[in-house]
Amino acid sequence: MSELTQPLNLQVLNAKGEAVGSVEVDPAELGGKINKQLLHEVVLMYLANQRAGTHSTLRRGEVAGSTKKLFRQKGTGNARAGTRRTNKRRGGGTAKGPKPRDYEYHLPKKAVRAATRMAILSKLKDHEAIIVDAIQLPGIKTKAMAEILKSLKVTTTCLVTIGASEVDEKKSVYLSGRNIKGVEVHPASQLNAYAVLRPKRLLLTKAALSELCTNAKWK
Repeated sequence: MSELTQPLNLQVLNAKGEAVGSVEVDPAELGGKINKQLLHEVVLMYLANQRAGTHSTLRRGEVAGSTKKLFRQKGTGNARAGTRRTNKRRGGGTAKGPKPRDYEYHLPKKAVRAATRMAILSKLKDHEAIIVDAIQLPGIKTKAMAEILKSLKVTTTCLVTIGASEVDEKKSVYLSGRNIKGVEVHPASQLNAYAVLRPKRLLLTKAALSELCTNAKWK
């Protein structure tokens, strides 16, 4: 577990990729600690909950075929054999194969919320987060959204996060970004550790960061 005590000084850019200011974030607002084991367990939980669990194999009692013994037990000189349904033979059943099951489970809510804060803090600490003053689009324009990402030098997978106060831009940003490969758009209130850690970059608007860190000091 690593603990952060020094404030993080983050640069704020505009949609053209130009520096327009900076922000100082107190790590304590995001828990102040990064527990890799907890992050690992929470990510595993999200992945497990996404599994359909519809896998199914046929056991020896479920495959088609006769239940008659292939040949008598003794006297043939061959190894003893049972039916054609045995898992030792081609076309036979599967021994101890998977059956449909539910993989879903849940960790305590406090642990999941703490992991979300840790994931955001780790992105800020590792310089994998980009802070923009605002994202304003002329309607639903995928090309305009792609140009903004290009100006911000986002060439890998990215999670775009907007604040609750940006209601007017929420729909246009979501609809403009959803068709860009590797780009996801989520409001700050719906972030989770898996969604934050999966992409290479975290793009936060100033309003979104302010919502996540209510006591952040803007410069």
